[in-house]
Amino acid sequence: MSIADTLLAFALAATLLTITPGLDTALVLRTAAVEGKHQALRAALGISAGCLLWGAAVAFGLGALIAVSELAYTVLKYCGAAYLAWLGLNMVMRPRTSMGASAANGRPVANWFVKGMLGNLLNPKIGIFYVSFLPQFIPQGDAMIAWTFALVGIHVAIGFAWSLALIAATRPLAGVLRKAKVVQWMDRTTGMIFVLFAARLALSKR
Repeated sequence: MSIADTLLAFALAATLLTITPGLDTALVLRTAAVEGKHQALRAALGISAGCLLWGAAVAFGLGALIAVSELAYTVLKYCGAAYLAWLGLNMVMRPRTSMGASAANGRPVANWFVKGMLGNLLNPKIGIFYVSFLPQFIPQGDAMIAWTFALVGIHVAIGFAWSLALIAATRPLAGVLRKAKVVQWMDRTTGMIFVLFAARLALSKR
């Protein structure tokens, strides 16, 4: 298989992975609907940064440690589950009623770049996915580090494009999505989704 065929096959696989509904999609949609495109872009950039950091970890061997060490995997898994549960429960218990409601109530405005990045970094399944999936598309004998970063870069580009599409999809409905009751419903619904993802991560096996 030529290099072009390899990259195309990986791009198709990465696209299917990206558009499958999951935590990243829920995070970007909720942030775009409730807090606007700028915060949603920050969340998308954080998600991309998390993927790039996992790619670096895989390229330099840390991802392999997560894949083979039961202790490292378990610690990271439970940290990730606790973080997602904390995010979700905060949304359920303290939903917003409008754009910027947190700042108006004296609470700090959420840093969605950091939250998007941590959501990825604390999910060991992303590291294991990269460790097990990326080598299938690296030609034998070629530079592993360079290919790893190239493939992760493709995945990040596809993921960011998908995030932009999700953000754009919310704009025609912006007026409805920013009503107080709708904002509360979005926060509580997304919070429950995060709690469910936390439970699934905590109970998951390799």
